[in-house]
Amino acid sequence: MTKVAIFASGSGSNFENIVSKVDKGHLNNIEITSLYTDHHDAYCIERAKQLKVMVHINEPKDFENKAEYEQKLIQLLHSEEVEWIILAGYMRLVGPDLLNAYEGKILNIHPSLLPKYKGKDAIGQAFNSGDKETGSTVHYVDSGMDTGEIIEQRKCDIKPDDTKEALEERVKQLEYELYPSVIAKVIK
Repeated sequence: MTKVAIFASGSGSNFENIVSKVDKGHLNNIEITSLYTDHHDAYCIERAKQLKVMVHINEPKDFENKAEYEQKLIQLLHSEEVEWIILAGYMRLVGPDLLNAYEGKILNIHPSLLPKYKGKDAIGQAFNSGDKETGSTVHYVDSGMDTGEIIEQRKCDIKPDDTKEALEERVKQLEYELYPSVIAKVIK
């Protein structure tokens, strides 16, 4: 059983989806040790409580610098014997300390067909672009913003009568299928 921690900053819907897949035996090769969040008021905390998953709340503002913040995370991760990190809406660039400690063992999902529309509001960028499609990408995390090696992508049409909200919902549903599928292939 491979021990995995999930990092999230917001609502935690991808976090909940992954935990649900583990609970139903669809990801029977991993154990979710805990949720790590960087916001004390993030809704993912409530989801974790409902799912009975341990939560670590560490806000960067409570540390002198990024290195101190990441050293605390590494200390906690090592105490739980975490082997992989899954980013699920973690809205912070991973720094060199965490990257070195978990080299090649951090996954992220991004709501666009990378390399297009990196960073925040990728769906809004795609929606306003005039593109006919967007999608979702699972990639390894490196030192850049959404620049790591792409593992898998899935496409989603942008319909002529779409609203941004409708497109967001379709991309989210796509992510709920894609991310667990990739996790199962990559984490053995």
